Amino acid sequence: MAVLSEGAGYAVVLGFGALFAVCMTLVTMGLKRYLHEVQTSEMYMTAQRSIKTGLVASAVVSSWTWAATLLTSTEVAYKYGVAGPIWYASGAVVQVLLFSVLAIELKRKAPNAHTFLEVVNARYGKTAHIVYLVFSLFTNIIVTAMLLLGGSAVITYLTGMNVIAACFLLPLGVIVYTLFGGIKATFLTDYAHTAILFIIIISFYFTVYSTSPLIGSPGKMYDLLVASSIKTPIVDNEQGSLVTFSSLQALIFGIINIVGNFGTVFLDNCYYQRAISSKPEHAVKAYLMGGLSWFAIPFTLATTMGLAARALEIELTPQAVSQGLVLVESAIALSGTLGAFGALVLVFMAVTSASSAELISVSSIFTYDVYRTYIRPGASGKAVIHFSHAAVLTFGILMGVLAVLLNLTGIALGYLYTLMGVLISSAVVPLTLTLLWSKQNKLAAIVSPIFGFVAAVITWLTTTYGLYGTITVDTTSQNMPMMAGNLVALLSPIPCTLILTFLNPDNYDFESTRNIQLVTDDENVPEEKAKQASESGDHIPTVEEMEFLNKSARFAKMSSVILAVCLFLVWPLPMFFSRYVFSKEFFTGWVVVGIIWTFFSTAAVVIYPVYESIDSLKLIGKAIWADLRGKRKEMVIESSNRLDQQVEENTNAYIVTDKSKEIQ
Repeated sequence: MAVLSEGAGYAVVLGFGALFAVCMTLVTMGLKRYLHEVQTSEMYMTAQRSIKTGLVASAVVSSWTWAATLLTSTEVAYKYGVAGPIWYASGAVVQVLLFSVLAIELKRKAPNAHTFLEVVNARYGKTAHIVYLVFSLFTNIIVTAMLLLGGSAVITYLTGMNVIAACFLLPLGVIVYTLFGGIKATFLTDYAHTAILFIIIISFYFTVYSTSPLIGSPGKMYDLLVASSIKTPIVDNEQGSLVTFSSLQALIFGIINIVGNFGTVFLDNCYYQRAISSKPEHAVKAYLMGGLSWFAIPFTLATTMGLAARALEIELTPQAVSQGLVLVESAIALSGTLGAFGALVLVFMAVTSASSAELISVSSIFTYDVYRTYIRPGASGKAVIHFSHAAVLTFGILMGVLAVLLNLTGIALGYLYTLMGVLISSAVVPLTLTLLWSKQNKLAAIVSPIFGFVAAVITWLTTTYGLYGTITVDTTSQNMPMMAGNLVALLSPIPCTLILTFLNPDNYDFESTRNIQLVTDDENVPEEKAKQASESGDHIPTVEEMEFLNKSARFAKMSSVILAVCLFLVWPLPMFFSRYVFSKEFFTGWVVVGIIWTFFSTAAVVIYPVYESIDSLKLIGKAIWADLRGKRKEMVIESSNRLDQQVEENTNAYIVTDKSKEIQ
């Protein structure tokens, strides 16, 4: 039964959507008026590669906070206990941390690229380009489907709003501000959404562990969980307990989770776009900071709300659990209408922020890898912007259609989340080696992902039939078939690409990827801006900058691997094999660690971006005040001088020297 009125659903979906659309449109106009930002194609798609650490980290958190981050993490906490949130968080943070390596390699080897598919095309040609284009678009489709399935299910459940209307209206505001502001607008809305997400999560935390008469403290939560474990033991958990890491099903989910999420990070162009849009010196730090900050969201939220549902003995059907309604029922039980509204806003923010990243990601693929590659090679900046607008609008509408079709088939969020690795992860290894290994040849890059996909689907279906004797949505969704299919998808391309490569190894020097060109934007900008653009030219690193990038690459590889191993192996596995059941004191410390982590994350991705941008914010504030007093002309001169100084700095940073030709 809907707790909120249908009007509340429309108010949030349309009201918040319109609010963000209006605010981001005004911000875009303000940046143009006060900071003289011109909406060229490079600005629209890459933000002139000028975004700093804090804002990129915030965007990474926002992009990776899907509906599944909130809903599936609380689902596995409800199903498996304290182990569920950690296996979700660890299994999904590893990819973001390791992606910092690809982020800096992209800066080193393709400094002017707009998408990772351009790199594939430059290295291997059209056939490989089409193969990875299909995998990439399929990834975007799956991610978008999960966003809208989870969001529409929660909104319909809470408000009674028509599910078809929810599917079409959720992307509406996102389409508007993405059309006007491009990727810069998505960065700014990502920041706003991330701030709101952390505020609501912290409020849920203090409600459960401090103010709620139903729970009110970690100690009371522990007692309720112990009682629930005795009443309803968890299958394959040590002593059937909710407060143990010895959970076989949680471990299996963790393996499925880490494999599937490699595909949705390494094949999703939105993560490459954030790397492309960042300044070279900020790329690695942004992904490491963003990944560690994101970890706090599923860890803290699921440990709070997923376990609260068990503690309060909330009964849910398997279908409701798979739809991600654990979070919703916990919020309602704890805070009634206010909790329901908080859950509604939380899910809305997650869905729309990640949707904006997917919109601009798909738009860039259609623009640069379809339009400028196969339809109109060498299209100018003006044509690029027009086509990208059409792509945003078209994919935004198709997003709604896809979600409606999946709702009609009965496919739920949980099913799609565990299936995604089977369908897309076979392209992860060969794509990664495209940037990291000069020996991989064209045949290996083309054949290995296709081979892995076929092997994964066969393994998934045959395992299902072998274990259950029939192939249905229910049997194929079980953990063992999903784990088998996911592992084969990720690992089977490795021997395939190694064998094919060693038969005829390549010796690629990445020269063609470094020669990827920026788009000409002269017709979109005033004469003086065009002159500045032509002076700065393509972003080709100097010898000095290349040395810095090489150093950053070494740091990225070392730090990301160490963090990934610690978070996925060193921390959870010893606890799994120890068969330890938490004491009340240990559980209390566990909860405290979660909230401390959350506060540090809030400081990193909510407060730090403001600190980094303080000079620009002051300049805009002074300009607005001067505008109100009729003294804008003085501010225009001041801001123009600062802009010219910034352009000169950027030009000096990327000027082409004779020495740069020596770079291999």
